[in-house]
Amino acid sequence: MALLLFKKLNNWLWNSKSTVSPAGKSEWEHVFVGIHNLQQRNRKRRKKLASVISRFREGSEALPDAVVVFHKRGDIIWCNRLAQFQLGFKWPDDSGENITNLIRNPLFFEHLKSQDYDQPLDLPSPINLDKILEFRVMPYAKNQRILIVRDVTSYRQLDEQRRQFVANVSHESRTPLTVLQGYIEILGMQSQEGTRQQKAITVLDEQTTRMCSLVDQLMTLSKIEGAPSIDLEDEVNAPALLKQIENEAQALGQKKQLHIKFAIEEGLTLLGDEMQLRSAMANLVYNAVNYTPNGGAVKVIWRRSNAGAYFCVMDNGDGIAPEHILHLTERFYRVDASRSRDTGGSGLGLAIVKHALSHYDSELNIESNLGEGSQFSFIIPNSYLL
Repeated sequence: MALLLFKKLNNWLWNSKSTVSPAGKSEWEHVFVGIHNLQQRNRKRRKKLASVISRFREGSEALPDAVVVFHKRGDIIWCNRLAQFQLGFKWPDDSGENITNLIRNPLFFEHLKSQDYDQPLDLPSPINLDKILEFRVMPYAKNQRILIVRDVTSYRQLDEQRRQFVANVSHESRTPLTVLQGYIEILGMQSQEGTRQQKAITVLDEQTTRMCSLVDQLMTLSKIEGAPSIDLEDEVNAPALLKQIENEAQALGQKKQLHIKFAIEEGLTLLGDEMQLRSAMANLVYNAVNYTPNGGAVKVIWRRSNAGAYFCVMDNGDGIAPEHILHLTERFYRVDASRSRDTGGSGLGLAIVKHALSHYDSELNIESNLGEGSQFSFIIPNSYLL
């Protein structure tokens, strides 16, 4: 009897498609019912899992980006339809294929190998070199990664056109401004002291000088933005550069009777672009001099630290409110527009600093308290030091 019931159980488990458990007696009945309940629970779990997978795939198909799920070893697990158009994948033929065999770019391979996915990676499309794609990799589930790819060709083209437009307008503006300054200087020599004409010429001269400064800063920003990377063959004598900036800062702060102190570590030189480094350092120093009140103090530090070369500008000026700090490196952003006009500020200085530092894999750190002063600092990594 037991053998007959065992054969019935075996046939139901392996051959029968029926979801109804066979009839049994005594303990066998409990076994049949228990197995049947386990099967029902497993069917519900599988159905729920299939529903989750279906919703994930439907959501991924609705995204405007290509989506690829792959094992951390590189084996492709799944991709959506847009990945087939943007990356040239074939689904399901490419299931299990290593993703680096389909995206054959050394930069992409190094990006995966580094496991540092904080920043996206811009690469040409593997099927159309005229398109620029943004690759963003993120950890996903256990031992899996998810790749999101977006076509950013139009954004990059617009950004390049903007840079070219600003550079061209700035360049073309220099000649008429130079001519205008020349005529204003001639009129100034011919005008009489204290007359309305002389006052008007003074205002014209101030505003023309301010416009020339703005054009120069726009050209500097365009040049830095347009530079893909810095030349690591050039040596920058940072102490000598800071000595020049110190002399200029002393002359600039003389009327305000500022106490300006430079603490420079001699011999601390680095590789890179002198123009970009000077732009970053000088803008921070000049800002401190311009915005520190009469009789205030400015201190500049350049020294070696464990992480690299440390540069810091400290002042005891009015300070900056917390809500402004996050926006300071935006183009034309000014905390106090009226004060910026008085000091000749354009709102481009810190934007120049931000872009120059990005070429050194560095970021500007800003600390400030109202009424106590501000501190602007950055660290050039050891890899750039000699």
